Amino acid sequence: MNIALIGSGGREHAICRKIFESKITKKIICLPGNAGTSKIAKNIIVDILDFKKVLNIIRQNQIDLVVVGPEEPLVKGLVDYLNKNKIRVFGPNKYASKLEGSKAFMKKLCKKNKIPTANFKICNNRSQVIRFIKKNNLPIVVKADGLAAGKGVSICKTKNQVLEISKEIFRGKFKSSKKLVLEEFLEGEEASYFIVADKNSFKFFGSAQDHKRVREKDKGPNTGGMGAYSPALIINKKIEYKIINKIVKPTLRYLKQNKNPYVGFLYIGLMIRNGEPYLIEFNVRMGDPECQVIIPRLKTDIVKVFRNTISNKLKNTNISWQKKKCMTIVLCSKGYPGNYKKNKVIKNLNKLKHNNNNFVYHAGTKIVNGVTFSNGGRVLNITSKGSNFKKIRKKIISLIKKINWKYGFYRKDIGWKVI
Repeated sequence: MNIALIGSGGREHAICRKIFESKITKKIICLPGNAGTSKIAKNIIVDILDFKKVLNIIRQNQIDLVVVGPEEPLVKGLVDYLNKNKIRVFGPNKYASKLEGSKAFMKKLCKKNKIPTANFKICNNRSQVIRFIKKNNLPIVVKADGLAAGKGVSICKTKNQVLEISKEIFRGKFKSSKKLVLEEFLEGEEASYFIVADKNSFKFFGSAQDHKRVREKDKGPNTGGMGAYSPALIINKKIEYKIINKIVKPTLRYLKQNKNPYVGFLYIGLMIRNGEPYLIEFNVRMGDPECQVIIPRLKTDIVKVFRNTISNKLKNTNISWQKKKCMTIVLCSKGYPGNYKKNKVIKNLNKLKHNNNNFVYHAGTKIVNGVTFSNGGRVLNITSKGSNFKKIRKKIISLIKKINWKYGFYRKDIGWKVI
């Protein structure tokens, strides 16, 4: 099969490597890809939100299957556009993608289907915010309604903070929406549960826990993710049963009843409190960096999973997993998630020995004349597998020290909950 992969992050490099390992794969193109994908696929630079150009490239390269990695093209309807043009594509359509594209849509769905989630209020103006503040205890969580690249959530400890952040969102800080959702603050332990779904069935596709805060001990502002590990040990069989029956099944049933069945990866972001799972968020794709710790543990041919999903044959597909644990640490540009410099040379990558247990997934990188440069805030995902999280972390840190990139930083405490 000739396969096109949309995206340019660490998640896409991890997926690309698995596609590359498949015996079904003939050719891979990445739109636009990164320095890592360029070693195993053909990168084609294009604006992935210019659907017409994307379609032309797919036709020119005689692509049999398109896999969409990031959320923005999904939310903006790339799957619908390609399907209309008779292109086979893995990913949810525009309506189903509102699970991530609109926090308000997701919360309304929860209310209609009695899905356990935090108490909330959808707000369009200041007076609605004030009413919620009066009725609820602090801290209060403020969420921008639309896509915000992982930076649209604030946990506010004072009333003034709630009002100030709400004002910024109402004034259009995030272009995707001027609406917001206020939520009660749920205490517990966060975890992520993944499924892959076709129109009629779904299968488990891994669990993970990530670290969103930029500084050690989970302090500082939120990021897209500083590191992750899989599996999420907090999700036992009892909790998994509740996730499936109280969250996954009602959601998929609702979308199917509304004539927009879910197809693709679904990320279920959870807060586990006293053995009960509460839905925090849906993402309509694999998480990043969670994908980079789930995909290396996958035994089954990923192209077979993609092909059988879009053919509605997932029910009879056996998806199997390695027993090994996996962890990734994100090497970031100094200054991230604030202002940071791009175009910094990354040397020493050739000093790292890649094998079945150690990987470097490229995220914010590019290659110019054979030289690797930084091209984003989250630059590299240094990943390792093994039987013991403590030993895995030690191995990853030793690999980062070999890279010795003076323009970067990373968290040394990833996985502290399980070490």
